[in-house]
Amino acid sequence: QVQLVESGGGLVQPGGSLRLSCAASGSIFAINTMGWYRQAPGKERELVATITNGGSTNYANSVKGRFTISRDNAKTTVYLQMNSLKPEDTAVYYCNLANGPLRSVTHYWGQGTQVTVSS
Repeated sequence: QVQLVESGGGLVQPGGSLRLSCAASGSIFAINTMGWYRQAPGKERELVATITNGGSTNYANSVKGRFTISRDNAKTTVYLQMNSLKPEDTAVYYCNLANGPLRSVTHYWGQGTQVTVSS
């Protein structure tokens, strides 16, 4: 079994910053990708950013230049540094672990953490 525990959400003013963390534990393969997705009210869940175990990153166009994803492989923890936050970034943010190689990957999700950007 795999568990993902998120932290770091909250209320921030436009232009502010937040840092999300997600710690994974359990049976984690060496080949994996960790990432963040978000879901705003009335909208579908969308990709925010992902990072492979080798450090390759991928970002949604809407967050490029503002958000930075990183990971600590020793702790199997992924971080999302969010700067210059906008009201449209308001959503529940979910941590994701794609565990294993692509041909046999299993996805795990965290419980979600609320991020609200408002003045």
